[in-house]
Amino acid sequence: MEVLTDSVLRLNFTGGANSSFMNEHRFSKSLTINQLKNKLEMIMGVSISGMKLQVFSAEDQPLFYITDDEGGDRLLGSYQIDDGMRVNVTGPNLMTSLGNLAEVEKYEMKDDIYNKKRDSVRSFLKKNCKGKYDPEFQKKQKELEAQKIEDENRFKELIKVGMRCKVNLPKQLSRRGTVAFVGYTEFKPDLWTGIKLDEPTGKNDGSVEGKKYFQCEPNYGVFARPKFVECGDFPELDIDDDMDEM
Repeated sequence: MEVLTDSVLRLNFTGGANSSFMNEHRFSKSLTINQLKNKLEMIMGVSISGMKLQVFSAEDQPLFYITDDEGGDRLLGSYQIDDGMRVNVTGPNLMTSLGNLAEVEKYEMKDDIYNKKRDSVRSFLKKNCKGKYDPEFQKKQKELEAQKIEDENRFKELIKVGMRCKVNLPKQLSRRGTVAFVGYTEFKPDLWTGIKLDEPTGKNDGSVEGKKYFQCEPNYGVFARPKFVECGDFPELDIDDDMDEM
């Protein structure tokens, strides 16, 4: 049998991860079955290990299976297969076969190498002044950063450790306590205040994720953004005060 290695087959493929769709693909008759399966693995989402290829006629009648004869080195063009035929791909799902992808070591390109690439998203954004490379966007970001620094400096002047305060978090009852921490944390960016509450209505003991920021009893500590903290003459409430607020 003469094999035309310079010709191309136009085939319809079904099955795989998207079993409800049919896709047309063109493959050279000179491909080996192993090469074909390697291509189909990514196209169809089926692992090459256990992949089965069943050929159907243009009238959708089952004809035969493409087998791994000759160790997978047999050419696609050596089979009696023509344009318009359908190949149904079955086998184990590729994503399931790969296991937990979170545990797979991922390649990360260094910044200096990525910056040199001319076909990257970053290169496109720079060239067209889009996204963070837009001058107006950069101007706005600088203004926001300057405003944030100004606000944080103002809060540092208004809120000092040892001051009495009220914590007015959204959708929560107002709580009183003493400022025990003003500064930056490891659990979230920007400025935070830590408050030692008068009552055990907090979330911690002054620690978050194993890092100690101030000392208090369990459930007496809470962290809040400075904008939700109001310092002033807020003594501890006694029972009568509580009754007056109800």
